[in-house]
Amino acid sequence: MTRTSTTTHHARPTSRRTFLAAAGATTALAACGGPTSAEGRTSIRFFQNKPEVIEYFAGLVEEFNASQDEVFVEHDSSQTSLVAQFVRGDPPDVAAYNYNLETSNYVKTGVLSDLGDMPEAARVDPKYQALVDQFATYEDETSVLPYSVTSAGVIYNVALFEQAGLAVPTTWSQLLTACETFQAAGVVPVELTAREVWTLAQGLFDYTTGSALDVAAFFAALKEGQDVSFTEDMGEAGEKMVQLASFANDDAASRTYADGNLAFGRGEAAMYLQGPWALGEIAKVDPQLQVATFPLPATENPDEARARVNLDLSLWIPRSSAQPEAARTFISWLMSPEVIDRYNGDNLATSPLLDAPALQDPRVAGLQPSLDAGRIYQGANTYVPPTIPIGNYIQDAVLSGDSDTLLRRLDEDWGRLAARGAV
Repeated sequence: MTRTSTTTHHARPTSRRTFLAAAGATTALAACGGPTSAEGRTSIRFFQNKPEVIEYFAGLVEEFNASQDEVFVEHDSSQTSLVAQFVRGDPPDVAAYNYNLETSNYVKTGVLSDLGDMPEAARVDPKYQALVDQFATYEDETSVLPYSVTSAGVIYNVALFEQAGLAVPTTWSQLLTACETFQAAGVVPVELTAREVWTLAQGLFDYTTGSALDVAAFFAALKEGQDVSFTEDMGEAGEKMVQLASFANDDAASRTYADGNLAFGRGEAAMYLQGPWALGEIAKVDPQLQVATFPLPATENPDEARARVNLDLSLWIPRSSAQPEAARTFISWLMSPEVIDRYNGDNLATSPLLDAPALQDPRVAGLQPSLDAGRIYQGANTYVPPTIPIGNYIQDAVLSGDSDTLLRRLDEDWGRLAARGAV
């Protein structure tokens, strides 16, 4: 689940069928004589701790180890802090990790090796590689290769929309009309879970700001000290955020993420501002519930509706790795189309490669036109340092209906950090 900029919970859990298929492929390779131990091979440590896909990657590691006899990968799925690993001089040889502000610190300090000369780097779609640079760069190097792109929008109950005679909203006025129609029919228009602030930050706040302004350009200008501010540039989006929140369930203040999944799975609301990580949980409630996703429109121009994306997983190699060539061999294998496309297809995500397969699952396929057109953004909350409690500010705004205070607080906190050179 994309809970905050520092967590890595995004894709649905791997299905038993998918995992057994991967395991079966591994067994078949081993049966053909592929070595399954590190003896006589270059050994590397691969750090990957995204909980939902630990078993999936364990299967991939076994598959890789059984496929050749030169490199042996040890899968480290512990919850050990990356910061601690770098501090004690023992980072992994290669990692598959969520790309966020934490990871970008390794980029800008130059502790990650340059992967720009790898053939795989040339096969990454530039619009997804650009997501890395929006947070940090180091000289002219390519320190991080995108591996899995998660896209998010408004999850909606297809049957409720059909019963109300409503089409998918493509403008802000159409979205408000849909909310008013559902409200008049006694249906909760928007399921909100305000007790957990990350759900408001990644959903309500990010969606309304992301389709109303160029998020990356705004934060770039803010960091450069240009004449921009949260109050001036996000004012209209803030007002729309609290307006949309007014159509939420009455008990939003006490509802958690799990409560929201349960309520939406029971058909108690028409729309849910969550990403694909919630779909597996919703299906546990009602496997037959037909849902789909659309990018939230925040203006009257349908072409300005964008999908919220993040680099759910990215690949990188520390400069201090003792076995960089072996690590590169493993990255090359992971980024082969048959492996990377399979992973993303199985986990409701998008492969970052050029000419990658489109989203196939009908629950998320509605976001594909935005991806194809490059109408994407990384959530505004993910650019904000964790020392600024943006989630709490958003929660206060949603519950009070006062977005002005939220934006003023952000301006004040950002200004203090900028004065100390901390942003």
